[in-house]
Amino acid sequence: MAENWKASIERQRAALAAQLHAPMARLASLCPPLWGDREKLDALLREHFGEVPHVKYLYCLDPKGVQICDNVGADRLSTVHFGRDRSHRSYMREPMPPWGFLLSDAYVSQSGRPSITALHVVRQGDRLLGYLGADFDVRHLPTATALHEESRAWRQIKGDPSIRGTVFLQERIDSPMDRHIDQALTILEELITDRGLFQAVIHFSSSRVTAWFLDDPYRYRLIDDEALADPDVCLLYPRRPWPDDALMPRDAIRPILAGMRELRLADRTIYLRSASINIFNGMVSLTFSCDGSHYLSYADFLDRKSGFWLGIGG
Repeated sequence: MAENWKASIERQRAALAAQLHAPMARLASLCPPLWGDREKLDALLREHFGEVPHVKYLYCLDPKGVQICDNVGADRLSTVHFGRDRSHRSYMREPMPPWGFLLSDAYVSQSGRPSITALHVVRQGDRLLGYLGADFDVRHLPTATALHEESRAWRQIKGDPSIRGTVFLQERIDSPMDRHIDQALTILEELITDRGLFQAVIHFSSSRVTAWFLDDPYRYRLIDDEALADPDVCLLYPRRPWPDDALMPRDAIRPILAGMRELRLADRTIYLRSASINIFNGMVSLTFSCDGSHYLSYADFLDRKSGFWLGIGG
């Protein structure tokens, strides 16, 4: 089962915290004899800077979050932050764990960069002197070794409340595609099953398809209503075999398109406005006139006993 994206982030944060805790604890233990001496703290942080992996700046704060030394970087000292009150920053408002080390949630820094801050308490006996701080630019942190796998579970997402509030005051007006929908979907089936179209966004209401092809996957093409009414358009695209790594089987395309046709024409108030198919992740999406959207696997879409068709869950 695909990992929830938040769980994936927490796993990466735990790995990063494991890297940072020990070196920051060692450096924090060296600070108490020099506490209150700006120049000596700067020198200490410069000397041990390379021991904290991936760090952009090191600094020290008093218990109230006021900076008592400069920002120490790999090759420079930034003096403008001395005396800076960081107490209002998000990482200063996070509760410090009992073990005295905190890795903050990511935030946007004053320089406009996604960043993370680590804090380690500095103590002299039982007395809290303050904190050793370390700032990290997200660009310079280790990331996942593999791309996060998106969940294939059915998800329902509500859209614009103003559209939902007036849905029963509207009625579907036949679009040009609606008037020849069978031919349009037959052409689309040919493009997907035999011509390398792997991602299609079908805009039923505005009679067009946004399409991505295997031969040019980084650019989309717009297939308008005139093209969707002319089978000759298939000749524009070379024949391609069904990809071995597609999660969606070739023979599922026709019933998927038939199901979308049904949802488009079944009701004149609640109707399908747009839909998408991606053969590689095996997913379809559906956006209705109420502006609600559904994302589900092709198998759930084709299963008339699934929660989507029965209106359960999501």
